[in-house]
Amino acid sequence: MSRAGRILGVDPAAAIPGGEVAIDCTDFDTSDLSTCHALFAGARAHLVAASNRRLLALVPEMAASGETEVTVESAGERSASSRCLIAKKLAEDLHPVANPAFDPDDGSLYVTRSGSRGQHFPVTIFRIDANGEVSDFSGDVTNPTGIAFDKSGQMFVTSRLDGTVYRVSPFNEPVSFAEDLGIATGLAFDQEGWLYVGDRTGTIYRVNSIGEAEPFVLLEPSVSAYHLAFGPDDALYMTGPTVSSHDAVIRVDKRGRKSDFYRGLGRPQGLAFD
Repeated sequence: MSRAGRILGVDPAAAIPGGEVAIDCTDFDTSDLSTCHALFAGARAHLVAASNRRLLALVPEMAASGETEVTVESAGERSASSRCLIAKKLAEDLHPVANPAFDPDDGSLYVTRSGSRGQHFPVTIFRIDANGEVSDFSGDVTNPTGIAFDKSGQMFVTSRLDGTVYRVSPFNEPVSFAEDLGIATGLAFDQEGWLYVGDRTGTIYRVNSIGEAEPFVLLEPSVSAYHLAFGPDDALYMTGPTVSSHDAVIRVDKRGRKSDFYRGLGRPQGLAFD
């Protein structure tokens, strides 16, 4: 039997360069750790830990992305390959605080360079098209935080500086839509057109079509932002790192009743449904 054993699977099945993955295997020989390696498309990864049944490895920086061959090696012997989906870097030097958003019209991704509180940049919102090309979109909103589109394709952006939700016109001009929402961070629309806005000091607001807001649910304050998304069951799901190191993904039903949906991710932040 090969000293490299056999790979059973890679967990998670998708990762980014620098991220940690677990490679589950059988009969991996760790008698000489200096000869033990994990390889992604032939590039050696940094091993965090290794046993005869599992290797923890950091995905190396690679030119390639997409479905990638993963192998393990011991004493010069290499295993048969498994697969892992490696993300492609689209842009850098940004500062997304809450979820970015896809334009439903053309699939472009809108992201922010939010900056520290009160910090101004010439451009604060960027557009990344389907080909990965980055272009300037707007610099008129200071500390833009969350982005969402309504059913008509209209863009809405929060500013955590002034607690305002802005509606962005087709001419890229932001107009105040709802105000006095605390430190406004993540936002999401439900199927009926209500807009939900997370004030990171502890309140999720529900906003109607003319910008009138009401508290919807109270939560533990977040140290950075609330991230909001509606699931296929029409419930609101949210994350928001607190002072704890064991936060939950929270589910809130239409009546505002909250429950822990899942724990075990440490301090989960951004979330989305496919």
